[in-house]
Amino acid sequence: MKIAFSPCPNDTYIYHAWVHGLIPGAPELEVTYADIDITNTLAQGNEGPDILKISYGALPWVSNEYALLPCGGALGRGCGPLVLTSGRDAITNDPATLAGRRVAVPSERSTAYLLFRLWAAQNIPGGIGEIVIMPFDQIMPAVRDGLVDAGLVIHEARFTYPDYGLSLMTDLGSWWEEDTSLPIPLGAIIARKSLDLSKVTTWIRESVEYAWAHPEASQEYVLHHSQELSPEVVQAHIDLYVNPFSADLGDEGYGAIKALLNRASQEGIIPPFDIDALLWRE
Repeated sequence: MKIAFSPCPNDTYIYHAWVHGLIPGAPELEVTYADIDITNTLAQGNEGPDILKISYGALPWVSNEYALLPCGGALGRGCGPLVLTSGRDAITNDPATLAGRRVAVPSERSTAYLLFRLWAAQNIPGGIGEIVIMPFDQIMPAVRDGLVDAGLVIHEARFTYPDYGLSLMTDLGSWWEEDTSLPIPLGAIIARKSLDLSKVTTWIRESVEYAWAHPEASQEYVLHHSQELSPEVVQAHIDLYVNPFSADLGDEGYGAIKALLNRASQEGIIPPFDIDALLWRE
């Protein structure tokens, strides 16, 4: 069975057990490790993997071949994307100073960029000047070096941006939570409808539960794929992004997903689509 997810600590932590054959009855996995911008594109065609991690913001463009699963992804509180600046060229903590500026984002169809557009529409009169798509790990160096005026960052950047001398303009997760009282949907797990989705869901959930029960088992695998991150940053990343929603989205999780995508559709940021047709629930 083919699966695609990021090399980030939360994904490798969640899927370690299944990838390493520790889930009874689960088929062997052929893994593609890829940035979210790549997996978002893979989900649009008919040749994509059996299971993959994509942005919730990319769901309107998912092929009809896929269904949204209730576990294995990233959704929570206090874990939203950040807007960072270097503080140069008269850019302050006032969002209005980003008007007409260049901003780097990790994917045009990422949840982060969707949130950014909703926030910018309320806070940046005149709008952004130019959006630059970059792999997420290149954004902070680009802001630091003055290649862009601000950066929209995800993942472990929440813990490491001070190392680049950058300043926080806004936490989009906090903005969303204050505005809606809902958690923030980040990464979704989708699977081909032709699969036995009940079994796939069980295998993913068992992999999550194995990770919680044996946190030390995945350390070598997680650190190998996290590359330059320290063990402390890796653990902080896992603690934040792997939470009860990783095992079951539940009514609150589904409510947050629908609220985000319905608002984005009403603002014309994404095309209208039937989210219920994509959901698979036990």
